[in-house]
Amino acid sequence: MKTLKNIAVFILTFLAINSFSQNVEFDKDNFKNDKDGFKKAMGNLKQGDEYYEMQSRGAYILALDFYLEANRFNPNSAKLNYKIGRCYEGSMQKSKCLEYFKKAQSLGTGEIDIKYYIARGHHLNLEFDEAMENYKAYKNVLSPKELQEKRKNIDKKIQECKNGKILVQNPVRVFIDNLGGTVNSIYPDYSPLISADESMMIFTSRRADTYGGGSDPGDQQYFEDIYVTYNIDGIWQTPKNMGKPLNTSNNDATVGLSPDGQQLFIFNGKEGGGNILMCELKGEEWSKPDDGTLKKYINTDYHESSASFSFDGKTMYFVSNRPDMSFGNHDIYYTKWDEEKERWGEPVNIGSTINTEYEEEGVLMHPDGRTIYFSSQGHNSMGGYDIFKSEMDDNGNWGTPINLGYPINTPDDDVFFVINASGKRGYYSSAQDGGNGSYDIYVITFLGPEKPLVQSNEDNLIASIANPISETVIEESVEIKTTRLTILKGTITDGFTGTPIGASIEIVDNEKNQVISVSSSNSSTGKYLVSLPSGKNYGIAVKATDYLFHSENFNIPAATNYQEIVKDIQLNKMKIGSSVILKNVFFDYAKATLRPESYPELDRLYKLMADFPKAKIKVTGHTDSRGSVTTNTRLSNDRAQAVVQYLIDKGIDKGRLQFEGMAAQKPIVPNAKTEDQHQQNRRVEFEIIE
Repeated sequence: MKTLKNIAVFILTFLAINSFSQNVEFDKDNFKNDKDGFKKAMGNLKQGDEYYEMQSRGAYILALDFYLEANRFNPNSAKLNYKIGRCYEGSMQKSKCLEYFKKAQSLGTGEIDIKYYIARGHHLNLEFDEAMENYKAYKNVLSPKELQEKRKNIDKKIQECKNGKILVQNPVRVFIDNLGGTVNSIYPDYSPLISADESMMIFTSRRADTYGGGSDPGDQQYFEDIYVTYNIDGIWQTPKNMGKPLNTSNNDATVGLSPDGQQLFIFNGKEGGGNILMCELKGEEWSKPDDGTLKKYINTDYHESSASFSFDGKTMYFVSNRPDMSFGNHDIYYTKWDEEKERWGEPVNIGSTINTEYEEEGVLMHPDGRTIYFSSQGHNSMGGYDIFKSEMDDNGNWGTPINLGYPINTPDDDVFFVINASGKRGYYSSAQDGGNGSYDIYVITFLGPEKPLVQSNEDNLIASIANPISETVIEESVEIKTTRLTILKGTITDGFTGTPIGASIEIVDNEKNQVISVSSSNSSTGKYLVSLPSGKNYGIAVKATDYLFHSENFNIPAATNYQEIVKDIQLNKMKIGSSVILKNVFFDYAKATLRPESYPELDRLYKLMADFPKAKIKVTGHTDSRGSVTTNTRLSNDRAQAVVQYLIDKGIDKGRLQFEGMAAQKPIVPNAKTEDQHQQNRRVEFEIIE
């Protein structure tokens, strides 16, 4: 009797399980007791199918809402679970697809590619062994013709899983934090761009306050608009819609930002196959976006999607899918600014070290001038796009791209990454559980290498001599590697009124006597920012109409790590009594022989004299307080005379020039003690005397 009872329980359990895993079609005969519910579910199913057939990301998102409603009514439809899985796999929340694909398989779906999509689900959930097993199983059910067509893609997915296992087993030390509800919204927020000093962020969002209030008919979400937020005392402020002329009644998206935040690339998808437009910040207003200098070579009938400036503004890197020059589809290209023609020159493919037979996207050239960041589906990607970096050597060759690693990269698409000038913080957008919306902006804090553990064999206790005890000690903290770059920033104002000035900032390689770049301070705020990669002796001249130029010198050794220098500059009007210290005039030790690095500075002084033909100046040499008065007087006089003679040789009438040696009589720093203070006192300057 007991045995019969156990058998009955087993049969009932088996029937219950079998009933649970049985496919239930959307047929009215299966839902006779809930005709209203069935009718509503069929309406949702029909609406979902209309979007599903479009097979685009936006359509999949729209289809999901209807499919999930229908699934709540009937969760045991193999076909519906399969379609929900496909929608999730094609959406921003890809990892959710696995449970629906597995459910569809358990219900006996007839889709031949279910093994492939179950493999994709495991892949997206970091379950690499299960993914590889299912990828291989899928290959086994394909016909010879199908296998020939799909083998390359499947083998690549298997390799991505192998890459993923290695990357996940060796995670990079980072914190990844959501920027929070002040910056992020319940709507998609993505494609962040930052100025080199991390004081400003411009990004794309699809919020309800989109300019014009319209929605994209493709996915029914608000049109993309461009927003800006500012970092004040380490806190990102509430973003603002940037309005006209950047935003229009259609989609407007961020693409690239110059290091100083004064030039912005945006994307326009209406022209050609998708073009890049550029605008400049003029005071407080942005110019109307156009492709004036990007025509012909940059914007084509193909798809241009991403762009970035070099630190000096003379090279532009961009992404395009032009077929005649690419290794795959979308490749990274670069173009040089043509000074004579005042436009960008013919582009060059950056080469096969960076570009692959697969897709490249999201290019960013770091302000250090030698590190490029980009996203790629090739190299050792663990799935979709991964973010990579490559460094240029002294010969101009790009190094093998390095995967930024897990958890920065995932099996999903990781694109449009930006990093601050120090290399310590990066930003990107991601669709993660617990976020504010579908896509949120996250900040990545790089922690650097872990402190090494060192075994000490020193015996600590006399009693332990027989059985020595070794202790584990922590080495001193490991310095986080930063980029070799100096950011110089500040405000340029009128020396008398304090009014902000829109001035040009000329950066010169003193050793090569070559202008590296020319930028401008903001005409409304006077703020400026320039990037100075380590390893050069820089001369910096700040010039504005009707003002004397201002001179600075920064000799930055090659090994100098990241630093920020704040230098506020006051310009003096061209009037009697105004003076300028010539900080880029150099002499050999204890001599009055001008070194060649001085010529750019003296040429600026020559131009000033040529522009004001009635002006007369007095050049004065100064020394520090060390050494005899007689020696210092002679040396300072000879150095001032050398400057005057240079101007005479260039064609300036000697009647307009005077010189004097003051030795140490007029120090900038009285009672100087440090070498830096002595250096400030050693100088040559000129004064307007008529």
